[in-house]
Amino acid sequence: MKVIVNGEPRELPDGASVAEAVESVSGAASGIAVAVNDEVVRRSAWAATALRDADRIEVLTAVQGG
Repeated sequence: MKVIVNGEPRELPDGASVAEAVESVSGAASGIAVAVNDEVVRRSAWAATALRDADRIEVLTAVQGG
């Protein structure tokens, strides 16, 4: 299926989860927040949240600094 991750088109297997999308973008899940179609998905729900064709996923990484 085709999804948009951080504004870039990506191919993921049918039925892929949010956790799989995060893994495809970033090797580590630490300090990351995810929104699917503008709705934040709790980390505890990543593995159980299936994606659909044309979903928009934003993977945000926290950074320190000033």
